[in-house]
Amino acid sequence: MPYDSIVLVKQVPDTANVTAEAMKEDGTVNRAALPTIFNPEDLNALETALEVRDNYGGTVTALTMGPPKAADVLRACLFRGADRGILLTDRRAAASDTLATSYILSQAVKTISRYDMVFAGRQAIDGDTAQVGPQCAEKLGIPQVTYLEQLVSLDGPVVRIRRNIGHGWEIVEGKLPVLITVIGSANKPRPPKARRVMRFKRAKVMAEIVGEVKAEQAGVSDDDVQAEAGRRAAAFEEKGLLLRQWSLDDIGADLERCGLAGSPTKVFRVQSIVLTKEGYTEVQATEDGVRQMIHELVIDRTLG
Repeated sequence: MPYDSIVLVKQVPDTANVTAEAMKEDGTVNRAALPTIFNPEDLNALETALEVRDNYGGTVTALTMGPPKAADVLRACLFRGADRGILLTDRRAAASDTLATSYILSQAVKTISRYDMVFAGRQAIDGDTAQVGPQCAEKLGIPQVTYLEQLVSLDGPVVRIRRNIGHGWEIVEGKLPVLITVIGSANKPRPPKARRVMRFKRAKVMAEIVGEVKAEQAGVSDDDVQAEAGRRAAAFEEKGLLLRQWSLDDIGADLERCGLAGSPTKVFRVQSIVLTKEGYTEVQATEDGVRQMIHELVIDRTLG
């Protein structure tokens, strides 16, 4: 029996390469100054969906929300074997917290309509809330299984999953459709395939095509830009290289539940931590040396 899967993926700042320009003066993240990567656990979610398709048949659709640049992660999904990618991009979705984000993504999933499983990484490294996946399940009105570390079996409409519970594991059983969040130790994501990279590296969303036309034909009217972009998009479509691009209108979203208007999360305080100590302290590689180091860290309130 084939199964149709949707994978929620996200492009995130590379927190392993944070520079001095990473924060704005108001304490918010300067995303433009940070390189972006495929959220690590979303790769594990994608791998799980691809394994389901490889073993049982079906389709894998990658869905992401973000600016046109987020199309990069959709291409990365296609390189690894996804059947199609959908970018949900709309300026009105800016500043969405987990509540608004999960609402928007759930509306997109409903628009896709045909699915047996929705996969997502446990959490994104730029927020670490682990809320979006479970909140999507609630808004979709379907069961959820979190912290998957192994998909044990699929038998018709029933899935059995081994999930990590911190101090051990348990096997749970659920009926499809179901939303599943995947942890980083669940599998080893497959690398991109060379042939698929060569084929899909030129795949684009409409916003990218419009941007290219504007860059090439400066001073041209908006109508002419749209006309030329439409012709190019048709050529991309014919070659199977046009990635789907949706707006909030395309998914029938209630604008009061999107963006800042639909985000009840409020920032209470932003603290800037400035490290003022210069030089270094050498610690002897002995038990006494380590004991003294721990003592100093406790006194300084770095530990404890």
